[in-house]
Amino acid sequence: MPSRALQRRVRPGRLLAYVFVVSGAAIMLLPFVTSLFNSLKSYADFIAIPPTLLPDPPVWSNYTDVWARAPFASYAINSFVIAGLATAGAVISSAMVGHAMARMRLPLRNALLTAALATLMLPTVVTIIPTFIMFREFGWLDTFLPLIVPFWLATPFGIFLMRQAFLAIPTDFMEAAALDGAGLWKIFTRIHLPLVKPSLATLAVFTFMTSWGAVLEPTVYLISPEKLTLPIGVMGLRGQFVGNDQLVTAGALMSLVPILVVFVVAQRYFVRGAAASGLKG
Repeated sequence: MPSRALQRRVRPGRLLAYVFVVSGAAIMLLPFVTSLFNSLKSYADFIAIPPTLLPDPPVWSNYTDVWARAPFASYAINSFVIAGLATAGAVISSAMVGHAMARMRLPLRNALLTAALATLMLPTVVTIIPTFIMFREFGWLDTFLPLIVPFWLATPFGIFLMRQAFLAIPTDFMEAAALDGAGLWKIFTRIHLPLVKPSLATLAVFTFMTSWGAVLEPTVYLISPEKLTLPIGVMGLRGQFVGNDQLVTAGALMSLVPILVVFVVAQRYFVRGAAASGLKG
């Protein structure tokens, strides 16, 4: 009997799905694991032919050397400030606009949503020159404002994600609150927002990753070396550590740590929000 029950639980289709998922995860992790091993090698092992997989012995001082020889702390602080403020702005503004799109009777509401989503098809390189001219006229060049303020104006992806989340909430909640005398702002903050925490976490993770890993915009808008972000600083390590590519690899891995931490902390809400974002339109 136990063997038959086990056979019923372990179906060929499910087993094949597990094999597919595990194989895909292994393929995705392979570059990260390889980079981790390379970051712990000496330069001789790093350029050895044929290449070796495991460092022998591991050179843990590569990480401290990168931190000591480059202004890594300054780069990290700049990135945290920009990514943190950008994430807060995107979550707040996108939630407000998404709620309006889902629950308010606005003129041309569908047309406005379509126009906002259409901007997702525009590559950043197409709009970088007009935005550069605009921010130059504002006097914002070589400041963090061009990297933060646009996120406070709601992002197209954030609007779509939050609109879908608010549409999935039954209208009975809003009607009952309105009968009790609650206004739209109170309904939004006290009732609807707590119900869309997974989508808020999803938007926060995506926005933080986008802002943290941005390369083109900081390169265009930032000039002073002390205002550079961590990805730009990591790109500059190759020029500082000529002949020490293992140090560049160590610096690149260190720049990924905040993204991994944010994802792990918000993983539960992130998975729920990603699964629920397209349930109702």
